[in-house]
Amino acid sequence: MSEFRGSEFGGLRALVTGGASGIGLATARLLAGRGAEVAVLDLAVDRVQKPLHGFTADLRDDASVRAAVDAAVAALGGLDILVNNAGVGAAGTVEDNDDAQWQQVLDVNVVGLARVTRAVLPHLRRSAHASVVNTCSAAATVGLPQRALYSASKGAVLSLTLAMAADHVREGIRVNCVNPGTVDTPWIGRLLDAADDPDAERAALQARQPHGRLVGADEVAVAVAYLASPASGSTTGTVLAVDGGMAALRLRPLGS
Repeated sequence: MSEFRGSEFGGLRALVTGGASGIGLATARLLAGRGAEVAVLDLAVDRVQKPLHGFTADLRDDASVRAAVDAAVAALGGLDILVNNAGVGAAGTVEDNDDAQWQQVLDVNVVGLARVTRAVLPHLRRSAHASVVNTCSAAATVGLPQRALYSASKGAVLSLTLAMAADHVREGIRVNCVNPGTVDTPWIGRLLDAADDPDAERAALQARQPHGRLVGADEVAVAVAYLASPASGSTTGTVLAVDGGMAALRLRPLGS
């Protein structure tokens, strides 16, 4: 099995947005470790190390996206896999975020995803193993407190994933998404640092996932790789939860 995994993506070219940290970096490294040539699009590519290729892109700007995609595809010699991972978070109820923040989050999380995808579609159509994997969230399917704007953006990503899967399946392009629970990433670290009681906040985030801990970025990366793999050629329009059971399990309280 390890020998198979080492060459699972051999000869394939992948592009990962938001690949300089967190889930994106874990995914880029995993795909590269399994044989893919991987390019990363991010605002902070100075942290991207070989064998990954780094390209600066602002997902809020179509010209920036297209220039970065063109450069990445030229460096890779084509494209087979797109991982739409880049995104920004937001905390608060529906009345806590102003119009500017709503526009920013939706522009990155939803429209930014669309910008990258439409820029790469001509290249994916030339691939025999074309795959798109979007990073969605458990927030798209579970009502979480203080996440109104973020949840709205990820609900759109889930619906967009299904629509894209229907639009492009007959072109040989598979489209799926992963729904992580609360992942131990730099963004969650910043939220914890800003909390009045970081330890209590971390304990609360861990407790709302039935397996009792935060999800690891590497665990999400493995799910992305499964969906992106040529071995999953009949998997499209799928929403894969990586959330410790948050969306599906209803456990009785301990001791009851």
